[in-house]
Amino acid sequence: MLPTIFKHVGRAQVWIYRRTSGRIGGKWRIGAGFRRPVPTLLLEHRGRKSGTEYTTPLLFIRDGDNTVIVASQGGLPKHPQWYHNLRAAPDAHIQIGRDRFPVHAATADAEQRARLWPLLVAAFADFDTYQAWTDREIPVVILRPGHAAED
Repeated sequence: MLPTIFKHVGRAQVWIYRRTSGRIGGKWRIGAGFRRPVPTLLLEHRGRKSGTEYTTPLLFIRDGDNTVIVASQGGLPKHPQWYHNLRAAPDAHIQIGRDRFPVHAATADAEQRARLWPLLVAAFADFDTYQAWTDREIPVVILRPGHAAED
């Protein structure tokens, strides 16, 4: 039931975010985000099987020029679909506020994850809770500016 709720809430958030350039929906204010809102972006990615374009709202932090997201799915046992889609087609777009730009996604390796995880938890403490709820290691995804073809 949780994935269905995520899907419907996500669609509403995307609609509002786009119409307000992120003024509404640009900060996550639920759970640990209630006291310390966390910035939210829109990830535009292509379905690996359907080829359909999807947009998913996600919490993020900045790491230099890179943007970092987490495939937590609230601590559910399986990775979210957007994560599988990015692994199959890592070139995507993100929108932060009114700005939209291309990115190339890569899953953080063990060393990168060890460095980034505490920063992510500092931004949104519930990530540690989600990790405790699941046996899978929750992937950290680094979004680098530009597409691979532009590197």
